[in-house]
Amino acid sequence: MKTTHLQLKGMSCAACASRIETVVKRIDGVDQCQVNFGAEQATVNYNPQKTNLEQIQQAVSDAGYGAKPLKGMRQSEDETERESRQIERELTRKVAIAGLISIFLMFGGLPMMTGLDIPWIPHWMHNYWLQLVLTTPVMFWCGHQFFTGAWKGLKQRSSDMNTLIAVGTGAAYIYSVFVTLFPQVFTRQGLSADVYYESAVVIITLILLGRLLEHRARGKTSEAIRKLMGLQAKTARVIRSGEEQDIPIDEVQVGDVVVVRPGEKIPVDGEVMEGRSTVDESMVTGESVPVEKHPGDEVIGATINKTGSFKFKAARVGEETVLAQIVQLVQQAQGSKAPIQRLADRVTGWFVPVVIAIAIATFVVWFNITGNLTLAIVTMVGVLIIACPCALGLATPTSVMVGTGLGAENGILIKGADSLELAHKIETLVLDKTGTLTAGKPTVTNYVTTAGTANDAELKLLRLVAAVERQSEHPLAEAIVEYAKSQQVEFPLPNVEDFEAMAGMGVQGRVSDRRIQIGTSAWMEELGMDTQIFETQQQQWETDGQTTAWIAMDGEIEGLLGIADTLKPSSAEAVKALKRMGLEVVMVTGDNQKTAEAIADQVGIDRVFAQVRPDRKSEIVKSLQQEKAKKGKERPVVAMVGDGINDAPALAQADVGIAIGTGTDVAIAAGDITLISGDLKGIVTAIQLSRATMNNIRQNLFFAFIYNTLGIPIAAGVLFPLTHWLLNPIIAGAAMAMSSVSVVTNALRLRRTRLAKH
Repeated sequence: MKTTHLQLKGMSCAACASRIETVVKRIDGVDQCQVNFGAEQATVNYNPQKTNLEQIQQAVSDAGYGAKPLKGMRQSEDETERESRQIERELTRKVAIAGLISIFLMFGGLPMMTGLDIPWIPHWMHNYWLQLVLTTPVMFWCGHQFFTGAWKGLKQRSSDMNTLIAVGTGAAYIYSVFVTLFPQVFTRQGLSADVYYESAVVIITLILLGRLLEHRARGKTSEAIRKLMGLQAKTARVIRSGEEQDIPIDEVQVGDVVVVRPGEKIPVDGEVMEGRSTVDESMVTGESVPVEKHPGDEVIGATINKTGSFKFKAARVGEETVLAQIVQLVQQAQGSKAPIQRLADRVTGWFVPVVIAIAIATFVVWFNITGNLTLAIVTMVGVLIIACPCALGLATPTSVMVGTGLGAENGILIKGADSLELAHKIETLVLDKTGTLTAGKPTVTNYVTTAGTANDAELKLLRLVAAVERQSEHPLAEAIVEYAKSQQVEFPLPNVEDFEAMAGMGVQGRVSDRRIQIGTSAWMEELGMDTQIFETQQQQWETDGQTTAWIAMDGEIEGLLGIADTLKPSSAEAVKALKRMGLEVVMVTGDNQKTAEAIADQVGIDRVFAQVRPDRKSEIVKSLQQEKAKKGKERPVVAMVGDGINDAPALAQADVGIAIGTGTDVAIAAGDITLISGDLKGIVTAIQLSRATMNNIRQNLFFAFIYNTLGIPIAAGVLFPLTHWLLNPIIAGAAMAMSSVSVVTNALRLRRTRLAKH
């Protein structure tokens, strides 16, 4: 079997993705086809002995879409971004033009719709020929995609929202054109020669607006990939022929010796050969404390070298690096998400053919009974107009727009309806530790000295320690300096001489003729110092998940610092609230088991996964999605909450990805919901908002369908002659307008929903 990745063109809705999958799967030799509607890409597994790439492309082309092989990860993303911007510009132009014409036609059509002579509306505004001239470009330029989409569906013997839109607007337009051309046919039969141009134009405008908003939301899915690729170094310094050379990263080969200096990005994955340093691996592990690197240790591409220089041998390059694998994980997780089948889409599967069948039957029955062709056409068009999906197209977008706006006011950014639909069904919530439950930044939590507080001994020693640590770029050093400031230590700090950073051990220097050393207990013992004096405090603090830093002055232990990534004030309360809502809360972290369990105990989390790498995070989410699924029931909805780049694959794999707004842009781009403030209580608010919005959408769908289901038999003349006056299509148009008004009014009611404050 062979796998190929295709860039697709021409998709307008989720139904298009399903259609392409169906077409490609029919090809003999194709094992699987998975279309990612958000990224506009397809992954096809096929047997090259039975079929080939050209046949697959031709099948996609025959279905009315475009497909071409991906040229490369970065190039394809750039090309997709350009095409996406072009589509958005075109949609924006169409919405603007159709919107202006809609407003004009709505005013011009008021006398016809109300049956009143409105003096402030000039007669030329409701001139049928003028309305025809204005409506035609909206139909055949702005609404072009709906008619082509319906045609593609017809060729595949299927129907969707495009079919309903095309049938409804097409019927209104064709009927109105006929009335414009031959008004005497209607007046001769005693019928009102009314047109419905404004109905067709307004429907197309509203649906296009929804497509524009959907397109903008979908564009965010590929943003995560672009930002991930932007983390990669552009060049690498390699040793070839005994000389250092700067070469493009694409030219690095497995086995090359790469040189990395302080502050530089590590270009590819490999193994340290020579030198020592500390490396900021937070983009992979999510942990803020740099990792010590010695000969034999693994280094990861796109992580940042902090202190020393070293040489390493390239082991994985190109698509094999950890960063490239993270990109692939995000793409696969996004592509593997089954599109949520909207109630409206499910209904149109049978609703459209049923409505068309009723309309045809209505025409045949009335023509046979009365022999009146005009009356038969009028009743048929009445059925089609009342079935027009104006309210159906508004039902979900209006609630989503109001719901997401309400969320933004409460510090919650929601990308689209998928997130809102699933959030209220969440059963399991997976929380990252660093930056999510904790502040993501180390701070000094404890400090003791041998001299106690006599003569301000604590502050004097702390001032000397801060002076030395200020020379270091280590996050723990920054934490100590910040702690000194908070304790009102006297500034400016004294000068430091003979400063030296001991990789993996600590720092030292001379301050005011005193030799100050701050570092690990192992280093102090190596220097021959007795660390038993604070052994009890060290064990207790480390059990609580703190990192300890020993302080020595002139060869004697003088103090001990406890440093930890502290919990956010609201974390424990948020976890309790989530558990009260019936959710299982799980913690996943790259930190060690002891620290992870200490943090979990503080917030009340019972289940912990520690020392987890990025690929394992997404695997854990996947296993949680499957482990509770029972026979005959849907699998549980699992949400992931994270803030780091390392969380991006898990955020994408989860049914609902919730990103912390104070974290990285990549996590935010990969998440479905973003908590701007970083307060975990926002999750409770998001679930409440999801419940309120989904109830509102269900009510809207009821309003959207009730007029159709009640109006179709009336428009068809089932109750004739009791309701003969209702046979005029203007009544159908009024019912359609009423359903739209009901939907919009109900959606605006959502704004009064009271949400929990956080």
